[in-house]
Amino acid sequence: MSFDHRKLSRRSVLAGTAAGAVLLGAPAIVRAQTKALKIAVLLPQSGYLAQAGQSCHRGALVAPSVLSDFGHQVELIHIDMESNPDVARTQTERAINEGAQCIVGAFDSAGTLAIAQVCEQRQVPLIVNIGAAPQLTEQGYKFLVRNFPTGGMLVKNGLHQIQALIDATKIAPKTAVFLHANDNFGMAQRKGMDALFPTAGLPFKLLESIAYDPKAQDLSVEVTKIRGLNPDLLLVVTRAADAIKLVRDTVRQKFQPMGIISPGAPGLYDEEFYKALGPLADYHIDALPWANPKSKVTQALEAAFKKQQPNYRFAVECFNVGFTFDALLIAADAFKRAGTATGPELMKALMATNLVDHTMIGPPIKFDAKGQNVDIPSGCVQNRAQTPTVVLPAEVATMTPVLPMPPWQGRT
Repeated sequence: MSFDHRKLSRRSVLAGTAAGAVLLGAPAIVRAQTKALKIAVLLPQSGYLAQAGQSCHRGALVAPSVLSDFGHQVELIHIDMESNPDVARTQTERAINEGAQCIVGAFDSAGTLAIAQVCEQRQVPLIVNIGAAPQLTEQGYKFLVRNFPTGGMLVKNGLHQIQALIDATKIAPKTAVFLHANDNFGMAQRKGMDALFPTAGLPFKLLESIAYDPKAQDLSVEVTKIRGLNPDLLLVVTRAADAIKLVRDTVRQKFQPMGIISPGAPGLYDEEFYKALGPLADYHIDALPWANPKSKVTQALEAAFKKQQPNYRFAVECFNVGFTFDALLIAADAFKRAGTATGPELMKALMATNLVDHTMIGPPIKFDAKGQNVDIPSGCVQNRAQTPTVVLPAEVATMTPVLPMPPWQGRT
């Protein structure tokens, strides 16, 4: 297949190495001289997933220098898959044709599935940085590993952390309401909640699950209903824009729960959320995977990020940045152990991964026979001074959790 350089230029396809930048179409003799693993990083840098994709991209941009300090050499090819699975499929083919030996991506599960099909056909390993769709590791792909929890794992681990919060703070909630967006992600989380909550053993009753339209101007109707139910806890699956509406309507209607907790979703820790709400953004809690602030890898990544990306806060970006970096670290570690970038041999090394030192909270990274890391836990991240702060598990926390949260009144 011929390579359309003009088309890739318009999509801002760039390549970076620890030693310097190279173009995807560099002469074969130059590419042959490098001892670095050539990794194509496919992310939605434009389109409706651009905000998250660009956050992951910032992690990929910082990665080569940090990996080099840990003894790994990588050559990254940065590709915008435009939030479009068809583009992801086409660009994966082109990247492999031009020498990519491994693929990392793609935040979006639909795009990642498209990439997986190509990688399976071409016998080029794919490392999923972020993507929760269960079918990624349930369709028998032999050239795929995923260092990210499935949707079911996110809900199960999130509920486990809610119990840990109750134990740590000694609160005694008797009731809760689950509020979620009616989009694909929200409905998937609702399905997980319906399946897992009844057997989770939590000491409170789930009064109702309420769906909302993310396109609505406000959530006043939903908050009125919630206030009528008067739950102790409000469990939410939101995006940042919806979370802002939720808090504003909750404050306006003077509803004061013990806490607002997300069992495995973004929204409550986004920079947009902090900027819009100020002190009203504090004390909400996310129960989800997070960067380990006490890990030497995280500390090195944070130092490099602050230097290279001074306009962004690592504390806010570290979910996307950390999972993207760890995917690249997994690839580099396997390459070093394999001693070759040939697809089957590299894949064999990936399946034998036992990576003790990494960014995200959790035990050593390992993969089961399906290519899934089944040991990724969640932590609890509480907003403190408009900064997401690890409060559980205690061994990696930098603060202790505060529940019930302080009243709305007096915060501003």
